Order: sequence, then structure tokens, then C-alpha cells
Amino acid sequence: ESRAAIASYKEINIQWYIPSMAKPLNDTETKVLLLYAYNINPVRISDITSTSMFAGHLCIPLARVISLREKLSDLKEQVEILMQGSKGFSTSVPTSFLQKNEAFKISPSHKRKMGHAKVHLDDKTEEIAKRCLSEVKALLSVDPALSSPLTEIPFNVTLKSITNLEDMFDLANGCIITEGSLFDWITSMLH
Repeated sequence: ESRAAIASYKEINIQWYIPSMAKPLNDTETKVLLLYAYNINPVRISDITSTSMFAGHLCIPLARVISLREKLSDLKEQVEILMQGSKGFSTSVPTSFLQKNEAFKISPSHKRKMGHAKVHLDDKTEEIAKRCLSEVKALLSVDPALSSPLTEIPFNVTLKSITNLEDMFDLANGCIITEGSLFDWITSMLH
């Protein structure tokens, strides 16, 4: 069977649709559509009656999506900085070497391992993350007025999870997020 005919794992596919730039007279801001489809159990396309598949869309102000993506990009940079300063990274490469050699590159296999490692956030970065994630929650909630700010981060913060969130709000590409705590958090707001 082809990959397009089955979903072996839980996953959500996010795509964006940017309507014509012509705005209706009664609308004051440009909006975009977030299109999503996800499954909460493995599914086969031949079983179209599955209760494990969901799809929908949200209409979101374009300016808020752009602003959030910029904030998530900044958060990702902060997480990368924290990872470089962590003990796991600095024991394999001395800090003095990193300061002297700006062209230092991390091997792809080491980068993958680092991307899945949980990042311990400092207070400043944790507050930035909570603000960004509160904004994500407000955009994805059916009734944003009832969306209260987050007091805790609802998933494991890894470089991969923050990168996935940043990619989720990439208007040109969208993304696929597979099972895990980030997947669970996002689908809980859409379900």
C-alpha cells in the first residue's frame, strides 16, 4: 500500500489557504484559512467511515499569524542557545572552541539526537514560551474569549517541538506533526 493510503501513526497535517487579496467591504482585516486533518488512531483510506479521522478549518487574521511566527522563530533561537549552553553539548565540545571557531558545525546525527532532547528552560525563556503558546491556544480555540493564558507549558519542550510549532505557522509550507505531547496538545484544541 502506498504511504498516501494509510496513516500508521497519529499525525496532523496543517496547510494554509490565502484567499484573494480583495477584501469584502465590511471586513477590516485580511484573514487566512488554517486547514487541518488528523487521525487519533492508525487508519487506512479504505476505511472512510473511521471515527479516528477529523478535518476542519479556522479563519485567522493574517497579521496575527505573521506576528506569532516571528515570536516562535525568536523562541526557537532561544532554545537553540540554551541547548548550546547545556552540559550535554558543552562536554562534547569545549566552550572556548565554540567561541574561537564560529564556523563549527554539528553533525546531522548529533543534531537529530539534540533535537529530541528535552530542553530545560531558564525563567526568561519559559515566560516567552508561555506567552507564545498562550497565543497559539487563543488562535486555535473555538472561542478565543474563553482562552485563558497558560500557566504551564503543555508539552515537552524540545528543539523538534518548537521547530514543528514554527513550521505550523509557515504560510508557504504548512507541516505534519506526528504523535507526541505537542500533537496531543494541538488536537485537544481542535477536537
